[in-house]
Amino acid sequence: MPTVAVVGGGPAGLSAALFTAKNGLDTVLFDTDETWMHKAHLFNYLGIDSEDGTEFIEGAREQADSFGVERHQGTKVTGVASSDEGFTVSTENGDHEADYLVLATGANRALAEELGCAFDGDIVDVDVTMETSVENAYATGAMVRAEEWQAVISAGDGAAAALNILSKEKGEHFHDFDTPADAE
Repeated sequence: MPTVAVVGGGPAGLSAALFTAKNGLDTVLFDTDETWMHKAHLFNYLGIDSEDGTEFIEGAREQADSFGVERHQGTKVTGVASSDEGFTVSTENGDHEADYLVLATGANRALAEELGCAFDGDIVDVDVTMETSVENAYATGAMVRAEEWQAVISAGDGAAAALNILSKEKGEHFHDFDTPADAE
């Protein structure tokens, strides 16, 4: 059974999947490729002078794949449910089980509503770790923000969710801090 299921393949979802897979958790990601990044050009993303949004997403996918993310490209999630054992993510191709769920579906909050997450007005209510009112379910990016819809903020939300999942799994506060020796 995958440990982490990520729904959404934009900056938030890919960031969460990258961090969890890189640090040893089985991670499955579902991506319909409807990210707003296809309409973007990045001039304001730290470390990027100028890059087309689609090019950015393609590079992020390759990076996530290199760490073993099981990416289901073009697979639509049709429902999510929680149980005592974790989560069931339903797709047009069948069900997938996971211990943790990361919702990264942009401004589409339907799955969070279906799961029973608490809302603050129109946005999903999360804590600083991006965890929702449903234990071990996280919401990221535009679904938790009324305004700040920026790729770099969404990627940070995904990373925050992943680090909290990793902290829970490892039983202590976890940092994903690489050194130059890690790249060798």
